[in-house]
Amino acid sequence: MTRKPVSRTGLTRRHAGGMMFAAGLAPAILSTSVRAAINRGDTLTVGIWGGAQERITREHCAKPLEEKYGVKINYVLGGTPDRRSRAYAERGRPSFDIIYLNIFESRQAVADKVTQPPTAAVPNFANLYDVARIGGYGVAFNPVTVVYDKEVITTPMTSWKDFWRPDLKGKIAWPSYPGAQGTAALLMTARAFGGSEKDVDVAFRKIAELKPFAAIQSSQDQLYGMFDQKVAAASIEFGSFTRNYAETRNPRIVIANPVEGQAIAANFACITVGTKNQALAEAWIDLHLSPACQKAYAEQIYYSPTIRNANLPAGLNAKLIIGDAQVKTLVDFDWDHVIKMQPQWTQRFVREIAGA
Repeated sequence: MTRKPVSRTGLTRRHAGGMMFAAGLAPAILSTSVRAAINRGDTLTVGIWGGAQERITREHCAKPLEEKYGVKINYVLGGTPDRRSRAYAERGRPSFDIIYLNIFESRQAVADKVTQPPTAAVPNFANLYDVARIGGYGVAFNPVTVVYDKEVITTPMTSWKDFWRPDLKGKIAWPSYPGAQGTAALLMTARAFGGSEKDVDVAFRKIAELKPFAAIQSSQDQLYGMFDQKVAAASIEFGSFTRNYAETRNPRIVIANPVEGQAIAANFACITVGTKNQALAEAWIDLHLSPACQKAYAEQIYYSPTIRNANLPAGLNAKLIIGDAQVKTLVDFDWDHVIKMQPQWTQRFVREIAGA
């Protein structure tokens, strides 16, 4: 469900993260016991999204492992649905050693014995926030929130309920469902109006009241084009990608912090059940959870760190989710129930929301 990030024009790779890695690679990351289990010539297959995430992990995970052990890192790039389907089809005899999934897919994959639960065999597991220890190893928070054009909507949006203000009528690009943004929109609407993921009738009724929409948006590129042309003035999106867009292309756009909280979204690195490269996979994930790699994610694409010991510039912190108190404000859900209901909710969305 995680969509490809918008490129950040003119952004150069930060050297500070690389220097930090060279100077401060903790011995526990590539310990003697792990080193003894990794053989020169081994190949680790990693399924991940492309773009910035590939570039960052090549620098902070692949390169040090290749140089240290003479191993090869094989990337399989693409979207989550293809990666997840392949992992399920290969359950117990995986071609992937590590796959990256979103928060609820990762939890389901552990339950289905496609991937392994996280353990302290990865030293940086000790530094993870609690919510990043379920269903794999959380590597980045990327919450979904309210975004809007401050020149068109001059009264700040501070609540999910603000979509129902009269001044927003006809100016909303509602996100399609299913999808991370559409799921967050549905569930946060339910919460805002007294329901929950187990009582979404109120959400469908309230969302239907917003029609006619300016559009139903199905991708970031589509939404950002609508913002550029002032076709729409408010929507629900990943805050990190939208911050990139606002800072590089459209300074009118505001990333809101609603009083009800932002909907949790996160990327998880998951080791497959049956991998023949267990120690190498654990070493990879430990590097991904290192302060250097987390810093690169934060600086380059505004992904918030999942470790408590991230060392970030003070000016960056205001743009991220930092510290236990802020992480606890992210709204989590009963994802087992959400997955179970997705087919039924999809039919309702098409019939009651996306239809004329």
